[in-house]
Amino acid sequence: MRVVIWIRKFVVGRTQRFRVRGLLSEEVTVMSGVLQGSILGPLLFLAYLNDILKNIGSAIRLFADGCVIYREIANNNDIKRLQIDLGRLEEWAVETGTKINPGKSKAVSFTRAQVNDLINYSLLDQVIEEVSSCK
Repeated sequence: MRVVIWIRKFVVGRTQRFRVRGLLSEEVTVMSGVLQGSILGPLLFLAYLNDILKNIGSAIRLFADGCVIYREIANNNDIKRLQIDLGRLEEWAVETGTKINPGKSKAVSFTRAQVNDLINYSLLDQVIEEVSSCK
């Protein structure tokens, strides 16, 4: 219980200000998130995202500020399953109040086969751009 209280004090009631060309802004209350650059920030983010795995059949990997969802595509059924999982990711985001930026999402296919047809996955009613590589 003490850990929960300590984390709450770390997250709630924070303020911040900015320095631009030597001038300081007024302090504003931080409404969400954790202190950027903190050691605890990525750990808290991963703890927050931990239940993202529920109800998703595709593999998912969590990182400090995002995730990768993937699966082997052997047939059209696998394509449908991945899209269903993207829909479940949307539902999770609504339930938890998490914002997803579909514009930052990319679809990458790893194959030796020559594929002519593009697979149009979507997230939040926006087609995910298919690219040959991403960072």
